[in-house]
Amino acid sequence: MKIEDYLNTLPESILSGQNIQLSKQSFREIFKFARLDKDHIFYHLGCGDGTGLAIAKEEFNAKKVIGVDNSKEKIDSANELLNKKNILDVETIFDDVSNVNIDNADVILFWFTDETILKKMMEKFSSLKDGTKIITIWGPLPGCLPDMVEFPYIINQVPFKEAKDLKDQLLAIFDVKCVDFVTAWEFAERYTNAIGRDNPENDRFLTILQSLVIWINAKNLGVACGDEIPESITTYISILKNSFNIEIEHLIK
Repeated sequence: MKIEDYLNTLPESILSGQNIQLSKQSFREIFKFARLDKDHIFYHLGCGDGTGLAIAKEEFNAKKVIGVDNSKEKIDSANELLNKKNILDVETIFDDVSNVNIDNADVILFWFTDETILKKMMEKFSSLKDGTKIITIWGPLPGCLPDMVEFPYIINQVPFKEAKDLKDQLLAIFDVKCVDFVTAWEFAERYTNAIGRDNPENDRFLTILQSLVIWINAKNLGVACGDEIPESITTYISILKNSFNIEIEHLIK
């Protein structure tokens, strides 16, 4: 099947990142990257089970910590975790993220891919006070150049820097003149290692898939190194096709 058909077989919550829980180590890396500290008001939009909220307060001593999620089950889990740890000064909000007032935010963790949500939130983000940091995973905010990158973690800071196009964004993220397979694999592996994994045995498959996506996007945007398709790319395209019945070569323009 073509890669698009394969992706359509996956639950929307997996594709959007909605049900992917970051590990404790990933949260620590994110907060160190953002330099979260006692002077910051931190929002986790889509806070899941509250692990990030607890770490932001317990280990980084953020001045104020607020978690938002539209799942009552997840908010209940977050409250249970916070109560268990006796963390009493963290606020949780059961609501859609687009309905919540975030005007006082200093640091925001935001991992959504739904275009409707992104459009609403970009309007909110653009009106925040100068210096507010929005942390995303894998890609920057739509149409924006990243201010800081520690891939797969990316920070856009208000006021946003406008990207000329996708090519401009991609080169800014990878900080290279051109993308070869080694770069694509390294960055795909960073992403695989960063996200919470219930089935670590699937890591290699995910890394292969993501590295091919990175390289093909670079190729189609004209920023892949060289004109020929590298042997490593051909090999992994063949592995996907022969071992997993997933066809991806048609995406190369």
